[in-house]
This record gives sequence, structure tokens and C-alpha cells, in this order.
Amino acid sequence: MKDREVWIDWMRVVACLMVMTVHSTEPFYIGGEGARILTAMDARWVSMSDTFVRACVPLFVVASSYLQFPLHYSTGEFLRRRMLRVVVPFAVWSLVYALYWGNAGENLSSLLLNFNYAAGHLWFVYMLVGLYLLMPMLSPWAERVGKRELQFYLLLCLLTSLLPFVRALAGGNPPVIYGPTGIPNPARYPLWGEASWNPYGLFYYFSGFVGYMLLGLYLRRFVGPLSWRRTLAIALPAWLVGFAICYLGFLWAVEADAQGVYPVEGPTGMVVAWETTWINDTLSVALMTIGWVLVFRKITSQGSFFRRILLPVSRASYGMYLCHMIVLAAVSGWLRTALGTGLDGQLGIWTTPVQILSTALLTFLVTALFCVAVQRIPRLGKWIVG
Repeated sequence: MKDREVWIDWMRVVACLMVMTVHSTEPFYIGGEGARILTAMDARWVSMSDTFVRACVPLFVVASSYLQFPLHYSTGEFLRRRMLRVVVPFAVWSLVYALYWGNAGENLSSLLLNFNYAAGHLWFVYMLVGLYLLMPMLSPWAERVGKRELQFYLLLCLLTSLLPFVRALAGGNPPVIYGPTGIPNPARYPLWGEASWNPYGLFYYFSGFVGYMLLGLYLRRFVGPLSWRRTLAIALPAWLVGFAICYLGFLWAVEADAQGVYPVEGPTGMVVAWETTWINDTLSVALMTIGWVLVFRKITSQGSFFRRILLPVSRASYGMYLCHMIVLAAVSGWLRTALGTGLDGQLGIWTTPVQILSTALLTFLVTALFCVAVQRIPRLGKWIVG
């Protein structure tokens, strides 16, 4: 325990709850033909709750990078360990979702090309495995990189986090193209070398989640212990600026479509436009991620609660991520039936936030109990929940 990065365990557990809060919020702005928000107050509750936890996925990436990058052992051993830990449980739950939701035959055949969109949260695993494949190649550089050099690349990645905003401003409301499953992808306004025949523009290789991988490396290599005063002096402004951009950006987009008339609804492409400031590799989310990570690094508690409760949950957090949507869908449906929706709900103005928070907490509790128990099954447990 003396060598364990305790703050990583705390961050994993909280990030897991944050993921479930994100997904508990979705029924309040996604519905009908795609996009649907019942009231102006619901729009505010949605933006508040989702923005607060929007950095959840980047936090997982920072944790993995901090612990794994640069590699501590050979490429073959690293990939073997990571693939067994990540890919096998992912394959198990991909099959579960394929059989549980929708047409099993179509779902199983689509797994050859992509995850099943009914279990949309599984996109995360493809991204994570992609980073794992990249780490061995960059590890020799990561071992010898200097502070200034790494700061330069972090700044470059931070600049690319502005690209979604530049595309939105330059391209206006881009058309939406639909894949074979009906999930929309906004047409990209071409920037700096991009064209219909070339998606690999100037900043292509520095965008996405690579920046968070480098952030984990930077924290491990060059950021020592900070006082609470120094931590808050950096973390609080960064988080507040990121929060403001996310929160106000979502509300502005919704209000632009609603024109003061609710409910506001439309095709799924409308949801894509609303979420522009929520994209994981935007400046707003990056700033909140930096704020969260710096605060988590101050946590050193590893007493009885940590050893008996939080640590087992941290070790089972990947399995919780994989399986939680089955539980969450059931809990969310039950609460919506029991409490109603919008201002007509049983709790009036508080109906939406109570449902979001209750869904997230109940889902977290059930999946934690399940995954911690399954993980203790000899041999079999690790193949199911990692």
C-alpha cells in the first residue's frame, strides 16, 4: 500500500459515478426522434448536471497514462496484460448487450465492424485500446523527454481542443450524414489541409485523447506535491472557466433551437450540435479535467474506508463501466414511471434533478456490489469484470 497511488483509486471511483451521472442525464435531452427537452428548467438541470461531471472519461485516460506510460516492461508483456485486462471483459459484455437489446442476429453481425450503438458507452474501450497500442511506440521518447519539450506538445494538444469550436463557427450548422445504424456524424468543415480526399490535416495527430495521455505523463514526471493554496490557485480558475463554457454553450444551443417554445425536439443531429462544448477533446472539458486531477492528487486517505470499500470498488471500476447501462436503463425507467417528468412530475421543479441523481447513485451501488462480488470468483471473475 505504501507505493500505491491512492489518489488514482479515489479518482477512478468518482469518475465511475460521474459516467453514470452523464448517462442518467441523457433521457432528459435525448428522446422522441432524437432530441427532446420538455421545459426550459429541464434544459438548465441537464446542462448543470452533465457539465459538472463531463470530464469523467478524460479522468480515466489520465489515470491509465499516469500508471502505465512510459511502459514498465516489454511491449509484448504490456500488450498481453492490457489486452487480457481490457479486451476479454469487453468481448464478454459486447455479447451480453448484443443478446440483451435489439435484434440479436443484427447486433452480433455488426460487432465485426463496430460496437452496438444500443450500448454506446463501449466506444470508450476502442479508444483506450488505441492508446495502449500507441504507448509502446512513444515510450522511448517519454522516458527522455524534457519538461519544456513536453509542455510544448501539451500546448499544441490544448490548441487542437479549439478545433470543434472553429469548425462550428466556420461551418455554421453542418449537414448531418447517417451511418448504417442511423447514428449521426456531423460533416466536418475542412481545416488546414483537410479535404474530402484527406481527413489527415495539420493537427490530426495531436487531437483527441493523446493530450490526456501526455497530461498523465507530465503529472508523473514533472509535477511534484503542491500545497492546497497552489493547487486551488490553478485548479479552481481552470475548472470554472471550463464549466462556464460547457454550461452556457449547451444552453445557448438549446435556446437557439427552442426560440422560447418548449418542448424543443428534433432529429438526433440536433443533439450533436447541442453537445459541441461537451466534446471530450474540447478546451472546456480539458480545463475541467486539469482542475479535477489537481484536486484529486491532494487525496492521501487510505484508512479503513479506503481499504475495505473504496479500493475494491476501484479495482472493479472497469467492470462497472462495462455493465452499468443495463442497470441504469431499468432504474431510470422505473423512476420516470414513479415520479413523472418535467414540471408535471411528482416533485415539481425538483423532479428532474432528483431522478438524475437517484438513477446515478442506485446504478453505482448495484453495479459496485455486483462487480466486486464477481471479481472475487477465482479465475472466472477477471474475465468478466477485469
